[in-house]
Formats: sequence, C-alpha cells, structure tokens
Amino acid sequence: MKRLVYFLMVLFLLAVAGAEAQKTRPVKKRPARKAAQDKRVYLVHADVLHFDQFKNPDATILNGKVHFTHVGARLYCDSAYFYEASNSFEAFGHVRLYQGDTLSLVSDYAYYDGNEQMARARYNVVLKNRKTTLYTDSLDFDRLYDNAYFFEGGKMVDGKTTLTSDWGEYNTKSKMSVFNFDVKMKSPKFYLTTDTLYYDNARSIAHIVGPSHITSGNSTIYSEQGYYDTKKDQATLMNRSVLRNQGKSMVGDSVFYDSQLGFSQAFRNVIYVDSVNKNKMTGNYGEYWENTGYALCTDSAVAIDFSQGDSLYMHADTLKVVTFNIETDSVYRKIHAYHHVRAYRTDVQAVCDSLIYNSLDSCMTMYFDPIVWNYNQQLMGDQIDVFMKDSLINRAHVIGNAFSIQQLKSDTTLFNQVSSKEMFAYFIDGKIHETQAKDNVLIGYFFEEGDSVVIIYNYQETTEMRMFLKDRKLERVWTPKTSGTMYPPNQIPAEKKRLEGFAWYDYVRPLNRYDIFVWRPKKKG
Repeated sequence: MKRLVYFLMVLFLLAVAGAEAQKTRPVKKRPARKAAQDKRVYLVHADVLHFDQFKNPDATILNGKVHFTHVGARLYCDSAYFYEASNSFEAFGHVRLYQGDTLSLVSDYAYYDGNEQMARARYNVVLKNRKTTLYTDSLDFDRLYDNAYFFEGGKMVDGKTTLTSDWGEYNTKSKMSVFNFDVKMKSPKFYLTTDTLYYDNARSIAHIVGPSHITSGNSTIYSEQGYYDTKKDQATLMNRSVLRNQGKSMVGDSVFYDSQLGFSQAFRNVIYVDSVNKNKMTGNYGEYWENTGYALCTDSAVAIDFSQGDSLYMHADTLKVVTFNIETDSVYRKIHAYHHVRAYRTDVQAVCDSLIYNSLDSCMTMYFDPIVWNYNQQLMGDQIDVFMKDSLINRAHVIGNAFSIQQLKSDTTLFNQVSSKEMFAYFIDGKIHETQAKDNVLIGYFFEEGDSVVIIYNYQETTEMRMFLKDRKLERVWTPKTSGTMYPPNQIPAEKKRLEGFAWYDYVRPLNRYDIFVWRPKKKG
C-alpha cells in the first residue's frame, strides 16, 4: 500500500514539473497545410445550356454571353462546347481571355485545355500585354510558362516599333521575344531585316544573331551579331559589322553607332573607305561623325590613296579628317597626320613629323624635318608643300634650308647637290621636268660622259638657278652671273664635294608599304 502511494506521488510531481516546463518553452506550431490549387474550369454563366447526343455527345453546348473562369483567368465568348470530363472547352465568336489587369487575348476561335493551361487561339488573334500588342492568325498561349507562340505570321507593335516575322514567341512575364524567318523591324528612324531576332520589350533592345541589314537615314549597317537600342537609336555590333554612309564605309571587329548623333566608332582591325574620293584609313580605332564629316583613326593608323593605279600608303600615330561646308557645293576636306609620319609609293617616299592635306587647293604640307625621295633623288627643307592635280604631283615648294640631293647611278658614293633658301619643282604626268632654286644658291654637280663615266665636277655659287630635265636626266641649266670652279673628279676639295648641310638619309627612307610602321630617327650628328 505504501509503495502504491509513493508511486502515485512521484507521478504527480513529474506531471507538475512537466506542466511548468511547458509554460516556459515556446510552442512550435505546425504550418497550415497549403490548400491545393483548384485546376477545374468553371462555367460562370451562359444564356442557354443544352446537350446534343448526336452532334457532340461529350460536350455541354453553351450559347449567349458564355463566361468561364480558370486559375485567375476570365474567358468569354458567344458560344462554346464545354468538355467537363477533360476539363477543356472550345470557344466560338468574340473570344476573350483576361489575365489580371494587364493581359488580354482575343480571337474568333479558341480551344482551352485547363489541365495544361494552354489556350490555342485562331483567326484575328490579338494579344495585348501592357504597351505591347501581338497580331496573328494562329497563337498558342501557355499560361503555365507565360509563353505565346505564333507560327503563321505575326506582327508585334511595341510603342513606335513594329516587328513582323513568319513565326516566333513572346514571354508575357520576362517581356522577351524571339522572331524567326523573314524578320522585319521598323521604327520612325530605322528599318531592320534579318532571319532571327531576339527582342527585349522591357528595354526595347533588339539582339541580332544572324545576317542582318539596318537602314537609318542615309546610313546602312550589315551585322551578324549585335544589339540595337530602339529608344536611343544606338547599335553595338560585333563580328566585322559594316557601316555605310553615302559612299563611305567603316568596318571593325566591333562597331558602335548612334543614329541620333550620327556618330560611329569601330575597334580593332578598323577599315574606313571613302569610295568617292578613292582613299581609305585603317587602324585599331576609328570614329566618324556623319553630320560634320569628321573622321579619326589611330593605333597603327594608315591612310591609303588608291585614286591612281599605284596606291600611296601613309602611316602616322593619328590620322584625322575634317570636312568644311559639308552641306554645300563648296565642300572641302583637310586630312591631318601627326607624329611619326611615313609614306610609301613605288615612285615616291616621305617622312616628317606632321602633315596636312587640303583638298581645297590639293596641297599637302609637311612640317618638322620633312624628307621626300623620288627614285634616286632626296629633297629636304624646313617645310615642303606638294600640290596635286588629278592625284598626281603637279608642283612642290620647299621653304627654308632647301636641299636637293641626287645619287649618281654610276657611282653611288657621288651626289649632285643644290642648296638654297627656297626651291620649286614642277612635274608633268608625275615626272619632274624643271626645278628652281632661289637665294644663296650653292650647286655641286657632276657631269658624266654617257651614263657611266664622271668627267668633271662643277661647283657654283649664285642667286638663282633653273634646271630642265627629261626622263629625270639633266638637259640644261640656267643661272645669272655666277662664281664657281670646275674640278676633275680626283681633285675635288673635301669642303666642296659635300655642300654644307649635306646628309643622305637612305637608312630613314621607307622601303615598302609595311616599312612605314617602323620609325627610324635621324642619327645624331
């Protein structure tokens, strides 16, 4: 009996301790069980409901103001076949589907599968999602994944942009679209054609993934990979995309184009071609402003003139084109090349620090240690102006410390020399036929017997000299009163054999079109 009482007391104490502990320990509640989503299609209203065992025994036939609901969607039509067993229906006449406040789908006919949440709309289909509207005759709308598919031609209107294609898809949630086959994209400022296009409706950005053509004003773009922002009218293009504008083109590994500013940039392996003036520029960076005609090329920049059969190649650290009076008949351009200028053509080569070519008077001016070579002749001065006619040299003017040197073919250690304050050279068909030297003229000239034997050296000092040449050979020389001496070849004084300031810069001379990239400065002394 005592043991029983003791046992009951222990149980009582344990019960009281457990109750106290229960008061102090937080109670964890089980989460409420989430109600399963009701996937049944519900008929809300119809004016007339009947059955036809012979015509369609599986369907409830509905007429007049038919209204269904399904998982947040409202569906309306004039008449319907309701297949309750398969949770689906066919809708006829003024079919309308509304999902929330932002999406609607209308058509003449639709089949709706409630189990798959798939609406198959046909004939005069219009899908609206906020500011985006899609028109087609055949569209499948997958409500489960928010995807709309059209496959018999479609047109999407997004603000001021219109897209058409044979087939495609549009996601109403992500606002991303895909268009395939015969894709056309139009806006007030551009027109794009391609075979495949991805379009971000939220940001109004088109992604080009195949051969595509874009027209914007006077500019056209060809690209196989890139992006076009339809709001900003900006294109970012890759894979050697080509930009063209009124006879001019620019291509690069990547190209940026702003239609509103008329500005384009190209990066790496850039080629800018002006087919009207028959010249081009290459480099690793280029830009062009179509409204002003300003162009820039740098990083391995080369200007190429191909107006004649033999192209002229010119390299500089930076090449720049500035256009004046661009919208008038008196338009002209200035081409600036500055720092480490080197030029090569088979008949003429040149080096200087800076150069400007003005198309108004067809004058090319070379600054800072300019040197020009023509076959075996070298011309130097403080400044050299070269005037062109029909892309050929017409005349040249050397200003300050002018020095002309001609290397003899019979003996390459001997040189004909003329120095003066100023020199002029005149050309016919690109060949020199007359030279003039003025002020403080010094002449050191070898006379040859035939083409191989030097017979005498003529040293003269005068105020002016004119030399007439034929086929680059001396025919006659005119000078006013002179003082000078003639020396046999083996009796020429050292100070007379080389005029003051003489320097033969054959090691500086560009050797070919590739050598223009190798800058070789003059040796000290």
